[in-house]
Parts: sequence; C-alpha cells; structure tokens
Amino acid sequence: MKKKLLLLSFFTAFSSYAQTIVSTTPQNKKVILEEFTGINCQYCPSGHAIANAIKNANPADVFLINIHVGGYSTPGAGQPDFRTQFGTAIANQSGLNGYPAATVNRTAFTGLSQNGGTGTAMNRSNWANASNQTRNQSSYVNVATTATIDVNTRLLTVFVEAYYTGNSPVSSNRLNVALLQNNTLGPQTSGGLGDNYPHQHRLIHMLTGQWGENYTTTTAGTLVTRTYTYTIPAVYNSIPAELGDFEIVAFVAEGQQIIISGNGAVPTYTGLATNDAKIKEVKDIAEQCVTSLQPKVEIQNNGQNNLTTLPITYDINGGTPQIFNWEGNLSSLAKTTITLPSITYSLQANNNLNVSIPTDDNATNNSGAITFVKAPETTTSNLTIKITLDQYGSETSWKLKNSAGATVASSPAYANSAASGAYPQPDINITVANDCYTFTILDSYGDGIDGAFGIGSYSILSNGVVISGVEGGEFGASDARSFGVANPLNVNDFTKNLISISPNPSKGIITINTENTLNLTIYDITGKVVFSKNNVINNETINLSSLQNGVYLAKMVTETGVEETKKIILN
Repeated sequence: MKKKLLLLSFFTAFSSYAQTIVSTTPQNKKVILEEFTGINCQYCPSGHAIANAIKNANPADVFLINIHVGGYSTPGAGQPDFRTQFGTAIANQSGLNGYPAATVNRTAFTGLSQNGGTGTAMNRSNWANASNQTRNQSSYVNVATTATIDVNTRLLTVFVEAYYTGNSPVSSNRLNVALLQNNTLGPQTSGGLGDNYPHQHRLIHMLTGQWGENYTTTTAGTLVTRTYTYTIPAVYNSIPAELGDFEIVAFVAEGQQIIISGNGAVPTYTGLATNDAKIKEVKDIAEQCVTSLQPKVEIQNNGQNNLTTLPITYDINGGTPQIFNWEGNLSSLAKTTITLPSITYSLQANNNLNVSIPTDDNATNNSGAITFVKAPETTTSNLTIKITLDQYGSETSWKLKNSAGATVASSPAYANSAASGAYPQPDINITVANDCYTFTILDSYGDGIDGAFGIGSYSILSNGVVISGVEGGEFGASDARSFGVANPLNVNDFTKNLISISPNPSKGIITINTENTLNLTIYDITGKVVFSKNNVINNETINLSSLQNGVYLAKMVTETGVEETKKIILN
C-alpha cells in the first residue's frame, strides 16, 4: 500500500493566529479508550458492550479505538484479518494479560491494572471507573478535529487543532490521528451472530505513524494546527474499506504513554452526485428446496440529498416482477439492508434473482443480480446424522430444522477430550416427512471442527449414502447446509393426497377438501401457531385474511390418523 501524507505545520502563539474549531476555555480530559480485542474471543462482545455503554453515557467525552491484536485476532481458515502494523506495539507497552483488555488514556490507575500489576491494561470491570476518573481531571490541552473525504479520489483530509490552556509538564508532546472503520461484518466466537458480528471502531491506520508526530511548543496560549492528507486504499488486508463507515480520533500524548486528551470526528464527503441511489449488494441465497423466498438487498445513498423513498423491482427466473416501495431516511453514503416481501417462483437447478431501481444521476449502479441453486434432494426419509468431534467437543452444537423453522433433531451435550484427534459420536437416526431441511452446526470458539485440534467432520446420510454436499468440518463459527426430502408415493400417500387446499396461493380464503373430518393447525415460518380449528369438514371455508402475506404450513390430522403438512401461500 502506498501512502500519501502531507503535513502543513504551524507552531505559533494563539495571540498571533486565531483558532477556528478548538475551544480556548480550560476543559477536563476526554477519554480515549483503546480496547484490545479479536474475532475468536469469547468475552470480547461483553467488552464491546461495556465500552459502548461508557461512550453512550458520555458521547462527547469518550472515544473508542478497537485494536485487533494477539492470539484471539489471528484469523483461521476463511476468516478476515483485522490486525494492523500498529497494534502489537501498543499492546506490548500496556502490560496486557488476558482479553478483552483496555487502556484509558494509556494511564495506570492505582488498583485497577490487570492481575494486580502496574501496567495500563485493565479488565473490563474497571473501564468505567478509570473513565470516570479521567473525565473529572483537568486537561492542559484541548483538541478538535474535522475530516473530509473526496469520494472520487478517496482522498482523506484531516484538520486538527490543539490549544494549550496550560503548560505541558514535558518539553514535547505527540499528536496522533487514528483512522477507524465501523460496521464491518465478520466472525465472533460469542455474541450469537456467527460470521455476521458487526465490528465497530476498528483501528485500520495511524495517519501520524506508530507514536504520533512529535512537537516541542507546548506552553500556555500555544495553538498547534495540522492538516494531514491520506489516500484511502480500496482494501486493508483484503477487507473492503467502505467510505461511509470511517471515523477519526485525534489525541495528544506525553510520549508513547499518558494521553492527555483528544477528540473525534465523522468525515463529510465531497464529489457526490445530487441523487444517486446504489444497489450495493444483492445478498447471497443459500441452496433452496422451497419455491418461495424473501430476498435481501443492500442499498446505499451515494448522493448529496437524503434518500427517503425507493421503488425496488425484482424477479426470479424472469417471472412476474414484484415491486416494493421502500421508505426510510439515508444520509450521504449511509446504507441499509432490506428484506423484500416473499416472491413465489419455479425452482430450477440454477436460478437467477434480478433486482433494479429507477435510473438516477448514475445509471451504472441501479441493478444487481445473483444466482442460486436447487438444494440436493433425497427420496428416502430415513436419515443418519454422523458427527466426529475434535478435541474440544464442548464447543460444538447442531440443529436440524424443517421449512417452518421447527427443530426436528438437535445435538446432545458433547464433552472435551484429552488430546487432539478424531472422536466419532454415536449415530443419530431419524425419520422425517417430505420437506425442506437445514442443518446448522456451530463452533463456539469459531475455528470449526477440522483444524489444529483434531480431524472432525459431519455428514447426513440417506440409506447409508451421504446426501450430496451435506457434509463438512472445516469452517469458522458456523456452517449450514440445506436439502430436500421427496419420497415417491407409497400406499399411505394416496390416502394423504385425498386432502387438498384451494386456492393456493390464496388472497386469504381457502377451502379444505377432505374425505374425513380433520384438525387443522397453521404455523408461520418461525414455527409459531397462527391459526387452529378442530373438526374441519369437507369443503369447509377457512378465513385467513387477518394473516400477513407470506408462506405458512398447514398441518392436518384426520380422524383416521392420517397426517399431512401442506404449504400455503397468502398474497
């Protein structure tokens, strides 16, 4: 990566030049909380929550910098690398001993250091105490900063002012400018979001180098001004650098330690068109064995004007286009992910989802498309779930769910083993109905079950044969595979097919056709019961118009014991 860095330095007394953004009134210190974190860190989400609570309680006085460093930040197979060239040195001078840890203004607080030591690193239970102490201390220097980004050249310009309301006790100070990125989705061991954990305040670069720019004019009445320019690359460690997700934190320190105070800013943007809505991403769709789904699309406002309405047109395999009129409020470069209403389609081996929005000032980003495939299918309902664990079996759990989201099988509590290796578990045999199923396996540490601690694996077999593609072991925090079960008709199926629902799809009124009285239960896609009625007779009309549009499952059990589940589409 090539860096462009321009320094315009002015060291003068305040009486000669008037400042533009910094206060000249004595203030208390601002908190600069640097958290040492990672992507495979069980307690780091707890640390993030504590730091965010401190920030939210004092938004103008607390600034967070999350530094990915150490063993928990080391990426496993397929994981992103959030580390920087600056993190290790910052962590090494803190006396760090365990994660998550943080420093508050790189200062040692009596009785708050990790493990009773004397370093600046503290456990998360002490961050609030140290932050409150810091905010109540006077500062001899005030800091203010602004930033702009040219979206066409990706040129970042940062302006910083530091005004001394008192004399620094040391002959020189250091000015630091950190570039942070927010909203980066990635893995996290805990937090319940798998590979979609939003990493915030993530340090990606220090514009002023490892320990900042040194200067020696630090007496009362001095105004220090700096302008830094830096061309933001497209990626850091192959991770996209999203222009709309940046923030700046600037701070003044006495050498490498003891931050006196600082401040932060969110950049403003230049070079934007007046109106430019962008389809940033059409989200991937997993293998499917149902004929109705809710696509997801991420839109971004690349224009100067706020984006408040947007008609989104979409179709699958060239079928009847659907239009969804989105309403909201996106400022420049803000983005949001929209779940579109359910669309019914004809499932093919390979399927195409097309999404478009109206033409605006930039017609090159108004459409998007993805392809997805039909899930593998078996004609046998007798399944065998095979699991082989690695050494840390307690980290592994799994569930098999049907298309209604109901769990039809789940893992027992697994135990750890003494050494690295392969540890086969007892087979689990189940019989399932014709339906679409999703098998999801989780690893709480985030490194799968086939890696450094053993050769683990999973597979689902039908009549002793692995269902195509429903197998694995090398993954991060989770892995999910879908497949269908479609038995050929047997004697009982002919009886079941005497039960039917019409019309389907329906506008809300359906008719049950059955030779025998039955009990009817209707579930939504989460498995929640939304309607039930007993003793339904042939040609009886059922009113479902109070339900929202979407896909439902109707479970019907006749008085003779015949049971059948059918999908209902309300539109």
